[in-house]
Order: sequence, then structure tokens, then C-alpha cells
Amino acid sequence: MKRYIMLLSALGVLSAGVSCSLDKYPEMSYHEMNYSDPDADSDSGAQYKTREDIKAQLDALYSGIRGNIQESGYSDHLIYTEVRADNAYGGTAGLELAQIGSNTMDGSNPNIARDWNFYMNQVGKANQVICFIDDIEDPSLTEEERKQWKAEAMCWRAFMWYNMSRLWGEIPIVKEVPPAITSDNVNEVYPMYYPARETLDVVFESILSDLEFAKEYAPDPDPSDKFLLTKGFACGMLARVYAEPQVRDYSLVAKYCEEVEKMNYELTERYGEMWSYDENDAVRNTSESIFEVTWTRTSGNWVWMMFHCNAYNPDDSYTWAKWCTPSRNLIAAYEAEGDTERYNASIIYDECAWSNYYPSNNYAFMHKCPTNASSYILMRLGEIYLLHAEALAFQDDIDEALIWLNKIRKRAKLPEYKRTDIASAEEMRDKVLHERRLELSFEGHRFFDLVRFGKAAEVCDGANVQGSPSYDAYVPTRRPMTAETVLLPVPTAQIDNNSNLTQNPGY
Repeated sequence: MKRYIMLLSALGVLSAGVSCSLDKYPEMSYHEMNYSDPDADSDSGAQYKTREDIKAQLDALYSGIRGNIQESGYSDHLIYTEVRADNAYGGTAGLELAQIGSNTMDGSNPNIARDWNFYMNQVGKANQVICFIDDIEDPSLTEEERKQWKAEAMCWRAFMWYNMSRLWGEIPIVKEVPPAITSDNVNEVYPMYYPARETLDVVFESILSDLEFAKEYAPDPDPSDKFLLTKGFACGMLARVYAEPQVRDYSLVAKYCEEVEKMNYELTERYGEMWSYDENDAVRNTSESIFEVTWTRTSGNWVWMMFHCNAYNPDDSYTWAKWCTPSRNLIAAYEAEGDTERYNASIIYDECAWSNYYPSNNYAFMHKCPTNASSYILMRLGEIYLLHAEALAFQDDIDEALIWLNKIRKRAKLPEYKRTDIASAEEMRDKVLHERRLELSFEGHRFFDLVRFGKAAEVCDGANVQGSPSYDAYVPTRRPMTAETVLLPVPTAQIDNNSNLTQNPGY
């Protein structure tokens, strides 16, 4: 048995859901994320035995988030959500970004391939906690810790599935850590390494199940540490999920927004405070933040270099055109509102050595990651207020929707809407969508908002039509946004390696 495992180890490795190219009885992959130790206690089958063992896996989950999210979960994510919409241009002339910006990508796009792997690997890391924590018999592991740590991992797994479903639609739902494959178990274990895509009903049932557990047992919010998967994030995610067409229930969106609003989060006094910094450090853990990935100046992020420069070392990596260049259409939207508060926090102008979209002596850059110590904010109270307004608007409650919308406008130092300004529930919904654009720009929401509101074709395709409100001559001609092409293609390499995967229609 041990010789067999050693042979498998030498053959190469991929984690659960990312498989090698084989037909039957595969030379299966070893990896610490899917390997069960053959010398582990045969009675319990547990890979981990002590409280410290499983706590190390939870710590590895958090360190893996911080270490891996910058590329696929942040910089690539903004290309999908801001560049595919009307908020930004791709930035550079690279083929990978150009394909995504023009909606002409296919399954060979390397950015899409790496992002699929990122999400599947993050699910695998969460499963290390979820699948093994109940087997730990160490009495020093309390039941409270057992439920809390499992809830934290479930919260992250649900978030990964949620983002995958918005990008690809039907996805594999991997809830197990496959054991090392042997000649005796190959037929049983084979499908665990080569998972098929599940229907959206199954996907959302799995997401909601994880979040329901997490909202009960995840830790309470900690004002001093927002890099913690808490009840606040779980309830906020439930609000997000119930706004999706597949499971839409706006009464539940409102309910879970209310749950978050009870948890002592507060809007920051100034909008730009969330991304501010001084000569010593960047701001983090603000009263508004619900979940953010944090860094320090000494153990900082590198993602700043994708969008502008590091304010603490402005000349570093400032020799090439950056990603996610703010669009003229977004700038015009800020200017039409007189919204200098959010405009100045979201967009900065600087000199540079290129002129792809603006004159090099006055070039526009995304400004929500200004330093290597700046946090990546994944959820904050401003978004929850606007989700609450959306839920009420779609239930035709204009008066109540205005309360939450105006909280956001007041902080932005904009005139509050009066009831007489809104002629219908449909107009109220349009106001909410518009406010989300200005409030949440470059935070990874715009494209999915347009899809959710049924506006993706109108806005994204309209970017190429003169006279359309979203027209922008700098946006590349796009393949039309349809019910099929709003989704990304499944990476070709994954389909080649896993015959149980299928391609999305239209690719």
C-alpha cells in the first residue's frame, strides 16, 4: 500500500476537482489537500487527530485567502465585473484581457483557467476543516470551537461557490476530500476526483445550507479584526444570494440585511476613509467593514501594481499600462451627480509613460488599492444598505427603500431624494442600480448588478451604440451579451482532463 501511494505521489498532483488527463483507472494525483494518510488511525479514518491539527488547517485557510486572492479573487475579478460592464477599460493590450473586455474569450483563455483553479482549490482548503473537524476526538477541542471553525470554513466555501456560479453557472460541488486511490477503491473514488457540474438548484441549495450553518455558529463580529469570517458576513451573503434570480426572495434579502444592521456596524463618516492612509500605514478594520483581507506594510500585498502605484514607493513597477482603467462613462456619471466625494476616492489622475486611454500627463487610475498595506474589502455596510433598498424597491415599497438609499447619499454629501422625486417602483429600482454603481465602483459588483437587474445586454452592448446612455468610444466592439454569453467558458483544459465536465452553451 505504501509503495502504491509513493508511486502516485511521484506522478504529479492536482487538488480535488482539478484532475489529470486519464481515461480509466487513472494514475491519480497526490496532494496535501486531498490526501488521507494511510497510517492514520484506521478506526476513525481521521487525517487529523488533535485540536492543534485542525486549528492549523483553519489557519492555513486564512493564510491561503491572503496569499492567493490577489490575482484571481481580486485583480481578475475586477476585470470580469468592471471591464465587462461600463465602469472600466481593460487597461493593457494583452490578449487575455482584450478577449474578456470584448466578450470574445473562449475556454483557452489562461486567466479564466487560473481562476477556475483558484476557486476549486479554495473549496479544497475549506473542505480540510469541514470534512475532518467532526472526527477530532481530542477533548481540548470544545463543541463551541468545533461548530465555530466549521462555520468559518463553510462561510468561505459558500462564498467561493457563489462567485463561481455567477461566473460559470453550473459548477462542481465538491464536499468531500477524496482518499488516496487504490486498485480496490478506484471505481468508488474516481468520480470524486473527476466531478461533474451540478444544476443551479443543487448549487444554490449547497450555498444556502453552508450559510445557514454559518449564520448560527460563526463568530460574532470583532471590531478589531475584520479579516474574520463572522455571522455578519454569513448574513450579508444570505442577503446577496436571495437577490439572485435562481432563488430570489426579496423578503429574505430584507430580513438578512436587517440582521447585519443589528450587528453594530456603522458607515464611516467619510466615504474615502475606507481606503485612506498616512505616512505610516493604511486604514483597516473600519466600522463599516464586514469582511476584508488585510495586509501590513511589512507583509503587504502586490496587487496595487495592477492598478496604479504604491503610495509608499511610487516609482516601483510604474513602467507599464495598468489594469482596470476608469471609463469616461463612469467619470461622467460622477460628474453628472456632482459626486466629488466618491469620485475622488475611486479615481486618481497621474502622469505616466503611456497613453492607451487618456493623455499620459493626466491619466485616470483606479484608486481603491493605493498602497501595499491597503485592505481588499469583500463586504461592507454601504453595500448592505443598498441591498436593503433594492429588496424594498422590488417589493414596491418606495418610502422605505428611500430611507436606506438616502443614508448612502447623505454620506456622499449628495441631495437626498424626496418621495415626489420617484414616480414609480421601477424608477426607484433604477435609482438603486445607479447608486450602487457610484457607491461600489471597483469593488467587484457592477457586471453582476446589471445581470441581476436584467440590464446587462442594454448597458454592456449599448457601450458600442452611439446615442446609448452607456456609449463609450473607447470600449471595444463586443460580442452581444446574451443569457449564454454573460457566463464565462469552462476552461478547455479542465474539460480535456475531466470527461464529466461540459462546456457552457455558446462556446
